[in-house]
Amino acid sequence: MSNSNNQLIGNVAEFDHHRGLGVVESADIRYVFHCAEITDETRDIAVGASVSFFPVERFGLLEASHVVKL
Repeated sequence: MSNSNNQLIGNVAEFDHHRGLGVVESADIRYVFHCAEITDETRDIAVGASVSFFPVERFGLLEASHVVKL
């Protein structure tokens, strides 16, 4: 796993409430995330919501970590 200190801003492009999996898009790059990464602990977020997050690489995938609703 590699962490980045570069916080990004993006929008939630997809979110599956049943699986708890979503996608954030920022600068035409897609970052997957699990609902446990949503910092307000609601485990729910609307498609289209603006968020800040930290990009990380896990298991060869780009992921959004520490997702904060704006």
